[in-house]
Amino acid sequence: MNYRFTLEPYKGVSTRHTCPNCHRKSCFAKYIDTEKQISFPDYVGRCNHEQKCGYNYTPKMYFDENPMAKERLSEEFVPVSKPRISLPPAPSFIEPEIMRQSLKLYHTNKLFQFLSLHFGQEATEELMLRYHVGTSKHWPGATVFWQVDISGQVRTGKVMLYNPENGRRIKEPHNYITWVHSLLKKENFNLRQCLFGEHLLSSDQQRPVALVESEKSALISSFYLPQYLWIASGGKNGAFNRDAMSVLRNRRVLLFPDLGATDYWNSKMEMIRSLGIEVSLFDFMERNATKEERDAGHDIADFLLREETKEAILNRLITLNPALKTLVETFDLQLVNVEKAPLSAMAQRT
Repeated sequence: MNYRFTLEPYKGVSTRHTCPNCHRKSCFAKYIDTEKQISFPDYVGRCNHEQKCGYNYTPKMYFDENPMAKERLSEEFVPVSKPRISLPPAPSFIEPEIMRQSLKLYHTNKLFQFLSLHFGQEATEELMLRYHVGTSKHWPGATVFWQVDISGQVRTGKVMLYNPENGRRIKEPHNYITWVHSLLKKENFNLRQCLFGEHLLSSDQQRPVALVESEKSALISSFYLPQYLWIASGGKNGAFNRDAMSVLRNRRVLLFPDLGATDYWNSKMEMIRSLGIEVSLFDFMERNATKEERDAGHDIADFLLREETKEAILNRLITLNPALKTLVETFDLQLVNVEKAPLSAMAQRT
């Protein structure tokens, strides 16, 4: 095939659309075929906010993830000339020592402070070390989600800032998100993202894999439902492509999309199965969520956090009555039992 693709020409804000990634209006341009031989889905395009969003889903990425569409075009149209065959450039890496130096100062880490309220400091630190989650000085108390591939090489790190009280990302006065390779000013750095938590696949080959969107959700879910090996795509689109997903070949994978993203993730299942992956989709939340939960774009972590852990209950009681901490420490008291809520039970049965 020899097609020419370009972004649709700008003819006023009415020709720009809502970005499927950052959800800003009038900033998204779709890719079009100049020969008018194919029309792409609405998510194939580029966001104008290159620094804050950076979404750019190209026609090549679409064909890579939808080989059947490419085959249909091959049957319908005669190629004008032979396409050039070129291998993708090799990914760039970051020195492991840089990552190791960040795996400390957790008491200043805002996300660590939030998770500790629910899981306790010891369990939270164990989670962060296992998933290679660090602390950044770029913004005081920021979190670094390192992307370490299945070979143990560091692809990059995503730096984000959280509210320590509710665990939400801080987006005002701007979106606090950046990349380690950008902060290090790495020249000619070729970023090829991998799945967050991918490094755990090589040492844990028995547990079924559970895939979520956000890195924070992978941490939280792994605490509540440890029968799964939790990893994250890094967003709705993130590392959701054939190259990144190929590491899951011959694994059992359960998808946990955010509310509102279920149809999109469902459309990816054919591509995932073509890689030799046994995949299914958990849609309990989509079928049972309220309008408020859908509008907020909740994910499984939001639902699981409602199931108060013993640590969360105890921390709340101590906040109400600080003298209780002395009583607990003096007599070595423990909270004995917390019942599971329906969602956790449903996921366990799945």
